[in-house]
Amino acid sequence: MTTTENAQSLRTTLPGHHYTDPIVFALEQDRIFEQQWFCAVRGDDLAEPGAYRTVQIGRESVLVARERKGGLNAFLNVCRHRGARLCTEEHGQVSKSFQCPYHAWTYGLDGKLIAAPNLTSMPDLDRTEFGLTRLHLREWLGYAWVSLAEEPPSFEETVRSDVAARLGSAEEIDAYDIGSLRLGKRIEYDVRANWKQIIENFMECYHCATIHPELTEVLPEFADGFAAQYYVGHGAEFGSDVEGFTVDGGQGLDRLPGVGEHQDRRYYAITVRPQVFINLVPDHVIVHRMFPLTPERTWIECDWLYSPDVIESGTDLSQSVELFDRVNRQDFDACERCQLAMNSRSYARGGVLVPSEHHIGEFHDWVREKTA
Repeated sequence: MTTTENAQSLRTTLPGHHYTDPIVFALEQDRIFEQQWFCAVRGDDLAEPGAYRTVQIGRESVLVARERKGGLNAFLNVCRHRGARLCTEEHGQVSKSFQCPYHAWTYGLDGKLIAAPNLTSMPDLDRTEFGLTRLHLREWLGYAWVSLAEEPPSFEETVRSDVAARLGSAEEIDAYDIGSLRLGKRIEYDVRANWKQIIENFMECYHCATIHPELTEVLPEFADGFAAQYYVGHGAEFGSDVEGFTVDGGQGLDRLPGVGEHQDRRYYAITVRPQVFINLVPDHVIVHRMFPLTPERTWIECDWLYSPDVIESGTDLSQSVELFDRVNRQDFDACERCQLAMNSRSYARGGVLVPSEHHIGEFHDWVREKTA
Protein backbone atom coordinates (compact mmCIF):
# COMPACT_ATOMS: atom_id res chain seq x y z
CA MET A 1 0.00 0.00 0.00
CA THR A 2 1.37 3.42 -0.94
CA THR A 3 1.50 6.38 1.41
CA THR A 4 -1.29 8.07 -0.55
CA GLU A 5 -3.54 5.01 -0.32
CA ASN A 6 -2.84 4.76 3.41
CA ALA A 7 -3.72 8.43 3.93
CA GLN A 8 -7.04 7.92 2.13
CA SER A 9 -7.91 5.06 4.46
CA LEU A 10 -7.62 7.30 7.53
CA ARG A 11 -9.82 10.07 8.94
CA THR A 12 -8.74 12.46 11.65
CA THR A 13 -10.46 12.54 15.03
CA LEU A 14 -11.33 15.44 17.27
CA PRO A 15 -8.23 16.95 18.94
CA GLY A 16 -7.46 15.86 22.48
CA HIS A 17 -8.57 19.04 24.25
CA HIS A 18 -12.16 18.43 23.08
CA TYR A 19 -12.30 15.71 25.75
CA THR A 20 -10.89 17.73 28.65
CA ASP A 21 -11.50 21.44 28.09
CA PRO A 22 -14.17 22.93 30.40
CA ILE A 23 -14.98 25.57 27.75
CA VAL A 24 -15.69 22.89 25.14
CA PHE A 25 -17.78 20.96 27.65
CA ALA A 26 -19.77 24.10 28.52
CA LEU A 27 -20.55 24.59 24.82
CA GLU A 28 -21.73 20.98 24.58
CA GLN A 29 -23.95 21.45 27.63
CA ASP A 30 -25.45 24.63 26.18
CA ARG A 31 -25.87 23.60 22.55
CA ILE A 32 -26.31 19.82 22.71
CA PHE A 33 -27.64 18.54 26.04
CA GLU A 34 -29.83 21.58 26.73
CA GLN A 35 -31.16 21.77 23.16
CA GLN A 36 -31.72 18.17 22.08
CA TRP A 37 -34.12 15.53 23.44
CA PHE A 38 -32.56 13.91 26.51
CA CYS A 39 -33.70 10.50 27.80
CA ALA A 40 -34.12 11.31 31.48
CA VAL A 41 -36.20 8.80 33.42
CA ARG A 42 -37.79 5.38 32.98
CA GLY A 43 -41.54 5.81 33.39
CA ASP A 44 -41.98 2.72 35.57
CA ASP A 45 -39.60 4.25 38.11
CA LEU A 46 -42.33 6.81 38.80
CA ALA A 47 -45.25 4.44 39.21
CA GLU A 48 -47.50 6.40 41.59
CA PRO A 49 -48.74 10.02 41.66
CA GLY A 50 -46.23 12.11 43.57
CA ALA A 51 -43.26 9.91 42.67
CA TYR A 52 -40.37 12.02 41.43
CA ARG A 53 -36.78 11.90 40.32
CA THR A 54 -34.15 14.58 39.81
CA VAL A 55 -31.63 14.26 36.98
CA GLN A 56 -28.83 16.42 35.63
CA ILE A 57 -29.34 17.63 32.06
CA GLY A 58 -26.55 19.90 30.92
CA ARG A 59 -26.11 22.52 33.62
CA GLU A 60 -29.64 22.12 34.98
CA SER A 61 -31.16 19.95 37.69
CA VAL A 62 -34.45 18.66 36.31
CA LEU A 63 -37.40 17.37 38.31
CA VAL A 64 -39.60 14.72 36.67
CA ALA A 65 -42.78 13.79 38.54
CA ARG A 66 -45.94 11.74 38.10
CA GLU A 67 -49.06 13.92 38.40
CA ARG A 68 -52.40 12.80 39.82
CA LYS A 69 -53.96 12.33 36.39
CA GLY A 70 -51.22 9.80 35.57
CA GLY A 71 -49.01 11.74 33.19
CA LEU A 72 -45.41 12.83 33.68
CA ASN A 73 -44.26 16.43 33.99
CA ALA A 74 -40.77 17.88 33.90
CA PHE A 75 -39.66 21.12 35.54
CA LEU A 76 -36.46 22.94 36.36
CA ASN A 77 -35.69 22.00 39.96
CA VAL A 78 -35.63 25.63 41.10
CA CYS A 79 -37.98 27.50 43.43
CA ARG A 80 -39.31 30.61 41.71
CA HIS A 81 -39.00 32.72 44.87
CA ARG A 82 -35.27 32.97 45.55
CA GLY A 83 -33.85 30.18 43.42
CA ALA A 84 -33.37 27.51 46.08
CA ARG A 85 -33.01 23.90 44.94
CA LEU A 86 -36.52 22.51 45.43
CA CYS A 87 -35.79 18.77 45.73
CA THR A 88 -32.37 17.75 47.01
CA GLU A 89 -32.91 13.98 46.92
CA GLU A 90 -32.36 11.99 43.72
CA HIS A 91 -35.78 10.36 44.03
CA GLY A 92 -38.71 10.27 46.40
CA GLN A 93 -42.45 10.38 46.92
CA VAL A 94 -44.64 13.31 47.93
CA SER A 95 -48.34 13.32 48.70
CA LYS A 96 -49.74 16.23 46.73
CA SER A 97 -47.10 18.92 46.41
CA PHE A 98 -43.46 20.03 46.52
CA GLN A 99 -42.47 22.49 49.22
CA CYS A 100 -39.30 24.57 49.13
CA PRO A 101 -37.37 23.98 52.37
CA TYR A 102 -36.20 27.62 52.43
CA HIS A 103 -39.38 29.76 52.57
CA ALA A 104 -42.09 27.09 52.14
CA TRP A 105 -43.32 28.11 48.70
CA THR A 106 -45.41 25.11 47.68
CA TYR A 107 -46.12 23.77 44.20
CA GLY A 108 -48.65 21.24 42.93
CA LEU A 109 -47.66 18.20 40.92
CA ASP A 110 -48.64 20.23 37.85
CA GLY A 111 -46.06 22.88 38.81
CA LYS A 112 -48.55 25.58 39.77
CA LEU A 113 -47.83 27.67 42.86
CA ILE A 114 -50.48 26.67 45.41
CA ALA A 115 -49.27 28.17 48.68
CA ALA A 116 -46.73 30.51 50.26
CA PRO A 117 -46.45 32.33 53.59
CA ASN A 118 -48.52 35.55 53.50
CA LEU A 119 -49.73 34.77 49.99
CA THR A 120 -52.99 36.67 50.52
CA SER A 121 -51.01 39.87 51.07
CA MET A 122 -49.51 39.58 47.55
CA PRO A 123 -52.47 40.00 45.16
CA ASP A 124 -50.14 40.70 42.23
CA LEU A 125 -48.48 37.26 42.54
CA ASP A 126 -49.80 35.18 39.64
CA ARG A 127 -49.77 31.54 40.74
CA THR A 128 -49.36 30.24 37.21
CA GLU A 129 -46.71 32.73 36.13
CA PHE A 130 -44.68 31.98 39.25
CA GLY A 131 -45.15 28.24 39.02
CA LEU A 132 -42.26 25.92 38.32
CA THR A 133 -40.57 26.31 34.93
CA ARG A 134 -42.10 23.59 32.79
CA LEU A 135 -40.05 21.65 30.24
CA HIS A 136 -41.07 19.77 27.12
CA LEU A 137 -41.57 16.06 27.77
CA ARG A 138 -42.29 13.18 25.41
CA GLU A 139 -42.82 9.56 26.49
CA TRP A 140 -41.42 6.91 24.14
CA LEU A 141 -40.15 3.35 24.62
CA GLY A 142 -41.21 3.54 28.27
CA TYR A 143 -38.92 6.50 29.00
CA ALA A 144 -39.46 10.23 29.56
CA TRP A 145 -37.50 12.27 27.01
CA VAL A 146 -37.05 15.89 28.07
CA SER A 147 -35.97 18.96 26.13
CA LEU A 148 -34.86 22.18 27.82
CA ALA A 149 -35.10 24.12 24.57
CA GLU A 150 -37.82 26.75 24.25
CA GLU A 151 -38.61 25.25 20.86
CA PRO A 152 -37.38 21.64 20.90
CA PRO A 153 -36.25 19.96 17.71
CA SER A 154 -38.63 17.58 15.96
CA PHE A 155 -38.71 14.28 17.86
CA GLU A 156 -39.28 12.50 14.54
CA GLU A 157 -36.29 14.16 12.88
CA THR A 158 -33.87 13.58 15.74
CA VAL A 159 -34.63 10.66 18.08
CA ARG A 160 -36.69 8.50 15.73
CA SER A 161 -34.51 9.50 12.81
CA ASP A 162 -31.43 8.10 14.57
CA VAL A 163 -33.28 4.80 15.02
CA ALA A 164 -34.35 4.80 11.38
CA ALA A 165 -30.83 5.58 10.19
CA ARG A 166 -29.56 2.50 12.02
CA LEU A 167 -32.38 0.00 11.42
CA GLY A 168 -33.47 1.22 7.99
CA SER A 169 -36.89 2.14 9.40
CA ALA A 170 -37.99 3.52 12.77
CA GLU A 171 -40.86 1.03 12.74
CA GLU A 172 -38.42 -1.89 13.04
CA ILE A 173 -37.99 -1.11 16.74
CA ASP A 174 -41.75 -1.41 17.33
CA ALA A 175 -41.46 -5.20 17.09
CA TYR A 176 -39.73 -5.26 20.48
CA ASP A 177 -42.60 -3.35 22.16
CA ILE A 178 -40.06 -1.80 24.53
CA GLY A 179 -42.64 0.31 26.33
CA SER A 180 -44.33 -2.82 27.67
CA LEU A 181 -41.14 -4.48 28.92
CA ARG A 182 -40.23 -4.58 32.59
CA LEU A 183 -36.98 -3.82 34.35
CA GLY A 184 -35.04 -6.96 35.21
CA LYS A 185 -31.79 -5.34 36.28
CA ARG A 186 -30.24 -1.88 36.50
CA ILE A 187 -26.51 -1.31 36.93
CA GLU A 188 -24.97 2.13 37.35
CA TYR A 189 -21.45 2.97 36.24
CA ASP A 190 -19.31 5.95 37.20
CA VAL A 191 -16.96 6.32 34.22
CA ARG A 192 -13.92 8.58 34.40
CA ALA A 193 -14.09 9.55 30.76
CA ASN A 194 -15.62 12.14 28.48
CA TRP A 195 -19.05 11.29 27.10
CA LYS A 196 -17.74 11.33 23.51
CA GLN A 197 -15.19 8.63 24.34
CA ILE A 198 -18.07 6.37 25.37
CA ILE A 199 -20.11 7.01 22.23
CA GLU A 200 -17.11 6.45 19.98
CA ASN A 201 -16.33 3.17 21.72
CA PHE A 202 -19.92 1.95 21.43
CA MET A 203 -20.11 2.78 17.72
CA GLU A 204 -17.11 0.72 16.61
CA CYS A 205 -15.95 -2.87 16.91
CA TYR A 206 -12.33 -2.53 15.81
CA HIS A 207 -11.55 -3.25 19.46
CA CYS A 208 -13.92 -6.20 19.88
CA ALA A 209 -11.48 -9.00 19.13
CA THR A 210 -9.01 -7.44 21.58
CA ILE A 211 -11.13 -6.81 24.67
CA HIS A 212 -14.48 -8.63 24.24
CA PRO A 213 -13.84 -12.40 24.20
CA GLU A 214 -17.34 -13.24 25.51
CA LEU A 215 -19.08 -11.00 22.97
CA THR A 216 -17.16 -12.29 19.97
CA GLU A 217 -17.94 -15.85 21.00
CA VAL A 218 -21.64 -15.03 20.76
CA LEU A 219 -21.30 -12.71 17.73
CA PRO A 220 -18.35 -14.09 15.70
CA GLU A 221 -18.55 -11.46 12.96
CA PHE A 222 -17.57 -8.80 15.52
CA ALA A 223 -14.09 -10.31 15.58
CA ASP A 224 -13.63 -8.92 12.05
CA GLY A 225 -13.82 -5.37 13.39
CA PHE A 226 -17.04 -4.15 11.79
CA ALA A 227 -19.65 -3.15 14.36
CA ALA A 228 -23.37 -3.59 13.90
CA GLN A 229 -23.70 0.18 13.50
CA TYR A 230 -21.42 0.20 10.47
CA TYR A 231 -24.19 -1.27 8.27
CA VAL A 232 -27.69 0.17 7.94
CA GLY A 233 -30.32 -2.41 8.84
CA HIS A 234 -27.81 -5.15 9.64
CA GLY A 235 -27.99 -7.17 12.83
CA ALA A 236 -24.94 -9.18 13.87
CA GLU A 237 -25.84 -12.88 13.69
CA PHE A 238 -25.37 -15.27 16.58
CA GLY A 239 -22.75 -17.97 16.11
CA SER A 240 -24.03 -21.29 14.74
CA ASP A 241 -23.50 -23.07 18.06
CA VAL A 242 -24.86 -20.18 20.18
CA GLU A 243 -28.25 -20.71 21.81
CA GLY A 244 -28.84 -17.30 23.34
CA PHE A 245 -27.43 -13.87 24.12
CA THR A 246 -25.85 -15.04 27.38
CA VAL A 247 -22.37 -14.89 28.86
CA ASP A 248 -21.58 -18.46 27.77
CA GLY A 249 -23.79 -18.59 24.68
CA GLY A 250 -26.14 -20.96 26.49
CA GLN A 251 -29.91 -21.00 26.30
CA GLY A 252 -31.64 -17.67 26.57
CA LEU A 253 -35.32 -16.88 27.00
CA ASP A 254 -38.32 -17.14 24.69
CA ARG A 255 -38.31 -14.69 21.84
CA LEU A 256 -40.30 -11.50 22.45
CA PRO A 257 -43.73 -11.92 20.83
CA GLY A 258 -43.38 -9.23 18.15
CA VAL A 259 -39.84 -10.03 17.04
CA GLY A 260 -39.83 -11.23 13.43
CA GLU A 261 -37.95 -14.09 11.84
CA HIS A 262 -35.54 -11.63 10.19
CA GLN A 263 -34.70 -10.24 13.65
CA ASP A 264 -34.28 -13.58 15.38
CA ARG A 265 -30.79 -14.64 16.48
CA ARG A 266 -29.47 -11.16 15.73
CA TYR A 267 -28.12 -8.23 17.72
CA TYR A 268 -28.77 -4.61 16.79
CA ALA A 269 -27.00 -1.63 18.37
CA ILE A 270 -28.40 1.90 18.05
CA THR A 271 -26.92 5.22 19.13
CA VAL A 272 -29.55 7.88 19.76
CA ARG A 273 -27.67 11.15 20.02
CA PRO A 274 -26.62 12.61 22.33
CA GLN A 275 -26.75 10.08 25.18
CA VAL A 276 -28.66 6.83 24.59
CA PHE A 277 -27.64 3.36 23.42
CA ILE A 278 -30.33 0.81 22.59
CA ASN A 279 -29.32 -2.86 22.23
CA LEU A 280 -31.86 -5.25 20.71
CA VAL A 281 -31.69 -9.06 20.98
CA PRO A 282 -34.58 -11.49 20.47
CA ASP A 283 -35.44 -12.04 24.13
CA HIS A 284 -34.56 -8.74 25.84
CA VAL A 285 -33.50 -5.13 25.33
CA ILE A 286 -30.66 -3.20 26.99
CA VAL A 287 -30.85 0.59 27.29
CA HIS A 288 -27.93 2.79 28.33
CA ARG A 289 -28.53 6.40 29.40
CA MET A 290 -25.51 8.65 29.83
CA PHE A 291 -25.42 11.69 32.13
CA PRO A 292 -22.29 13.76 31.35
CA LEU A 293 -21.25 15.43 34.64
CA THR A 294 -17.86 16.97 33.88
CA PRO A 295 -15.47 16.98 30.89
CA GLU A 296 -13.93 13.80 32.30
CA ARG A 297 -16.74 12.07 34.16
CA THR A 298 -19.92 10.41 32.88
CA TRP A 299 -22.60 8.64 34.92
CA ILE A 300 -24.33 5.77 33.10
CA GLU A 301 -27.48 3.88 33.97
CA CYS A 302 -27.95 0.60 32.12
CA ASP A 303 -31.34 -1.15 32.12
CA TRP A 304 -31.96 -4.78 31.16
CA LEU A 305 -35.61 -5.11 30.04
CA TYR A 306 -37.63 -8.32 29.71
CA SER A 307 -41.20 -9.37 29.03
CA PRO A 308 -43.56 -9.04 32.03
CA ASP A 309 -44.03 -12.83 32.09
CA VAL A 310 -40.31 -13.37 32.56
CA ILE A 311 -40.13 -10.88 35.43
CA GLU A 312 -43.22 -12.25 37.16
CA SER A 313 -41.93 -15.84 36.90
CA GLY A 314 -38.77 -15.00 38.85
CA THR A 315 -36.56 -16.45 36.09
CA ASP A 316 -32.82 -16.27 36.75
CA LEU A 317 -31.55 -13.46 34.51
CA SER A 318 -27.93 -13.51 35.62
CA GLN A 319 -26.53 -15.17 32.48
CA SER A 320 -27.96 -12.56 30.09
CA VAL A 321 -27.16 -9.65 32.42
CA GLU A 322 -23.59 -10.80 32.96
CA LEU A 323 -22.75 -10.78 29.25
CA PHE A 324 -23.35 -7.09 28.68
CA ASP A 325 -22.18 -6.10 32.15
CA ARG A 326 -18.80 -7.60 31.25
CA VAL A 327 -18.88 -5.81 27.90
CA ASN A 328 -19.68 -2.53 29.64
CA ARG A 329 -16.84 -2.87 32.13
CA GLN A 330 -14.39 -3.80 29.38
CA ASP A 331 -15.51 -0.82 27.30
CA PHE A 332 -15.46 1.69 30.13
CA ASP A 333 -11.99 0.58 31.17
CA ALA A 334 -10.85 1.23 27.59
CA CYS A 335 -12.51 4.67 27.59
CA GLU A 336 -10.79 5.60 30.85
CA ARG A 337 -7.46 4.42 29.40
CA CYS A 338 -7.94 6.76 26.44
CA GLN A 339 -9.07 9.65 28.63
CA LEU A 340 -5.72 9.58 30.47
CA ALA A 341 -3.94 10.62 27.26
CA MET A 342 -6.25 13.35 25.99
CA ASN A 343 -4.00 16.13 27.34
CA SER A 344 -0.83 14.52 26.00
CA ARG A 345 1.11 16.54 23.41
CA SER A 346 1.10 13.32 21.38
CA TYR A 347 -2.67 13.64 20.98
CA ALA A 348 -2.89 17.43 20.72
CA ARG A 349 -4.10 17.22 17.10
CA GLY A 350 -6.04 14.02 17.70
CA GLY A 351 -5.66 10.55 16.26
CA VAL A 352 -7.03 8.67 13.27
CA LEU A 353 -10.01 6.53 12.35
CA VAL A 354 -9.36 3.40 10.30
CA PRO A 355 -11.91 2.39 7.62
CA SER A 356 -14.13 0.35 9.96
CA GLU A 357 -14.37 3.45 12.19
CA HIS A 358 -15.16 6.05 9.53
CA HIS A 359 -18.78 6.33 10.67
CA ILE A 360 -17.48 7.81 13.95
CA GLY A 361 -16.33 10.75 11.83
CA GLU A 362 -19.99 11.51 11.10
CA PHE A 363 -20.58 11.75 14.86
CA HIS A 364 -17.63 14.14 15.16
CA ASP A 365 -19.11 16.25 12.33
CA TRP A 366 -22.44 16.33 14.19
CA VAL A 367 -20.75 17.54 17.39
CA ARG A 368 -18.84 20.23 15.48
CA GLU A 369 -22.01 21.40 13.78
CA LYS A 370 -23.99 21.63 17.01
CA THR A 371 -21.28 23.53 18.89
CA ALA A 372 -20.16 25.85 16.08
